[in-house]
Formats: sequence, C-alpha cells, structure tokens
Amino acid sequence: MANTLNGYKVAVLAVDGFEQAELVEPKRALADAGATVHVISAKSGKIQGFKHVDKGDAVAVDSTFDEASADDYDAVVLPGGVVNGDAIRLLPQAQAFVKAADSAKKPIAVICHGTWLLVSAGIIKGRTVTSWPSL
Repeated sequence: MANTLNGYKVAVLAVDGFEQAELVEPKRALADAGATVHVISAKSGKIQGFKHVDKGDAVAVDSTFDEASADDYDAVVLPGGVVNGDAIRLLPQAQAFVKAADSAKKPIAVICHGTWLLVSAGIIKGRTVTSWPSL
C-alpha cells in the first residue's frame, strides 16, 4: 500500500478524550500509504488520548479549526472516544468543517462515537452507518 495516497491530504478531527487506537492507527496507516495527515482540533498544542477509560498518549495538533479549511483536504477521519465524540459534536467549527467536506463530496471516515459529529452537523440523515451499540 506504500505511496498509493501520495499527494492526498487527510484531516483527522479530534479533541481531548479521543480513543487512542482510533486516531493513532488510522493516522499511521494513511501516512504509511503516502498521505499527508493533519490532526485538527479546537486548541493548539496536544490533545489527550484514552485507552477506553485509562489515560493514553497525547497527540500533537497540527492546526485548529479556526486555522484549517475543509477545502485544503481530500478526506476527513473522525475517531471516536466517548468524551471526544460528545465534546466535538458541540463545536460549531467542527460541524462547519464536516458540512463543507460533505458538500464537496469528500470521503468522511467515521469510527465509533465519531458519528455524533455527523448527527449534530445534520448530515447523517439518509445514510447507513455503523457505530458502537450504545449509539
């Protein structure tokens, strides 16, 4: 799969409380395939990951919602995590980002509780999605 995504830019949207494996592993796989991957969040610096209910690793943020534009990316990844999913769905900038990506017909990959952002952005109706059973 090396270099199959050369020239593509992917935005990973997350805030504190993301499920570590759901951000780190897709980011690594995309980068290994040649994509440029940026973590976009509400704040600069680092965001805190979790391994279920235990604190995991912090991940560096490449840009904030105020600095980034969906126009600059070819695809979007929304990792889960209960805290992340619940917090990011309330951010108007995150909702605007996914709405813009959706309007431009860009792929949006969603994992677990990441689905909540699509619900809050009003772009889930009429789609078939999978999610964690509690959703």
